[in-house]
Amino acid sequence: MALNSSQVKKILERVPELRIGIVGDFCVDLYLTIDPSASEISLETGLATQPVAGQRFSPGGASNVAANLRSMGVGEVLAFGVVGRDPHGTQLIDLLESWGVSTDSLLIQNEQWQTHVFTKILVDGVEQPRLDYGNFNDLSPGLAEELLRDVEQQLPNLDVLIINQQVYRGIHTPDFRAALAVLIAKNRRTVYITDSRAYSDEFQGSARKINEQEALTICGKPHCPAEDIPEEVVREVAAELFRRWREPVFITRGVNGCIVCEQEGIKEIPGLMILNRIDPVGAGDSLLAGIAAALSAGFSPALAAEFGTLVAGVTVQKLFETGTATAEEILEISAAPVFRYRSELARSPEKARYHEGSRIEIVTAPPRGHNYTHFIFDHDGTISTLRQGWDEDMEPMMMDAIVGDRREVIPKLSMERIEKRVRQLIEETTGVQTLVQMQYLSELVREYGYVAEEDILDAAGYKRIFNAALMRRVEDRLARIREGRLTADQFILKKAVDFLQALHSRGAHLYLASGTDQEDVERDAAVLGYAAVFAGRIYGAVGDIRHEPKLKALEAIMRQIEEDGQGEMVMFGDGPVEIRETRNRGGYTVGVASDEVSRRGLNLVKRSRLIQAGADLIVPDFSDADRLSHLFFRE
Repeated sequence: MALNSSQVKKILERVPELRIGIVGDFCVDLYLTIDPSASEISLETGLATQPVAGQRFSPGGASNVAANLRSMGVGEVLAFGVVGRDPHGTQLIDLLESWGVSTDSLLIQNEQWQTHVFTKILVDGVEQPRLDYGNFNDLSPGLAEELLRDVEQQLPNLDVLIINQQVYRGIHTPDFRAALAVLIAKNRRTVYITDSRAYSDEFQGSARKINEQEALTICGKPHCPAEDIPEEVVREVAAELFRRWREPVFITRGVNGCIVCEQEGIKEIPGLMILNRIDPVGAGDSLLAGIAAALSAGFSPALAAEFGTLVAGVTVQKLFETGTATAEEILEISAAPVFRYRSELARSPEKARYHEGSRIEIVTAPPRGHNYTHFIFDHDGTISTLRQGWDEDMEPMMMDAIVGDRREVIPKLSMERIEKRVRQLIEETTGVQTLVQMQYLSELVREYGYVAEEDILDAAGYKRIFNAALMRRVEDRLARIREGRLTADQFILKKAVDFLQALHSRGAHLYLASGTDQEDVERDAAVLGYAAVFAGRIYGAVGDIRHEPKLKALEAIMRQIEEDGQGEMVMFGDGPVEIRETRNRGGYTVGVASDEVSRRGLNLVKRSRLIQAGADLIVPDFSDADRLSHLFFRE
């Protein structure tokens, strides 16, 4: 990502000076939480009632874009739209005004108009079929003219006008769209950006934000929604739409990020990898708000899309609400963003490219002429398989912690959702300290609410339970090695020691970094017979969540390189954490997609995970040690 924290700060410092208008479909989301425990049988119908335990209003459509702009600090936001003369209209106006949005041009139509409301019914945390208001609206020609006059009057004073079209029976009638296009042509000083589900082709002179399915449909290339759309197809469509519209095009791709096409060419903006539970409703509005703010602050379309991605990354973590992001939250996520790279390649092993005559997959070729002198190795799964099966211990332990003594009364579907969530947590946190994983677990236990607050343990408490199970497995294996019943080679990835010794003989500095406790990783390396090649440069966890051993190793290497005045670093790891952190620090990364059971061969799940984390090379093991070393040394 080209956008750094200082640039994010510059955007946020600039936005209080901006004046942004939104002409579109102003909606409200109404969340109703149903608690069946208070249900009774209606005497009139004989049907079970649905008791509402809570209700909450949240801005939707253009309202959500406006709320996001104000939340991040935009100085003035003007709403141009229509509501009905009904309680929901009053609620929507009050909601927008509470955000500091100007509603002077949010006009009221007395007849043939219902305020757009999306009623979302939640039962056991699951959204039920929605109830929608406003599907039969009919915009009054007189009110349309009044709204257009308001837009025309304010246009010269706006930095950006956002054109939002959320619904099919809203303000965007054919006559209204035609008149708005005329206003855009007459007022070229203002920046325009359109987010329209059905009419993107009609607003010449405006940038467009559009999802990939809509983009393909406009280009006459409809695609099955259930199938992934190849990146090259999205790039082709982006180029075609830019040639047609001659304005920046932002094509959103869900978790796969965004493709931006502008005068400077096409750029892929990767999506964020988020470990927490997410709610994607309203994410597109947040992205749009971020793009509009950054464009009006003078940043390029590509950087604007990156900023919008950060804004959306904040809001998707706010459950059962459309969500907004404050300047503080945006700055926080920009400090250490976690991106999802090359998603398409990650899920398509048939597209892999290999180094000549080897099983080394080239994702990003090593630059020629570089001097790699420092090599960091993750331990478990990269060199050692002593802890193989740790996830088999962690999953049931986490399930027991979350459901407590309620396992027998929790519905089967709910149990399946919890199991899926636990597996996702384990997969996404592979490679981090166990203490950090247990911190996430503690939060999950509290979120699900099956365990009394006084019985919820802290991260250290859950770690003790997990370690007890894991260490029984590890101690048994170590004992059998010491007794000669097993050999160390049976717990080392194929040819890993040969590769370590080859690097050591060339004078390379080797580092071992592990989320396992310091004394344990030192003992394991000694028993397995390769501790000496690391010359004391072994970094393990020390029971402090603020101490990340892999980060400590990276920082030590950076200091060493600075002292030496030369050299570069390479990371070998089978988890996304070490790959991401090394990439963020400018190092080269080798993802070891190891099959820990057989200690050789490719694990496709790991391959996908490592590529998305940003790995430059993928290897299944160290069978191609000679060819691998030739990539890093000048011959």
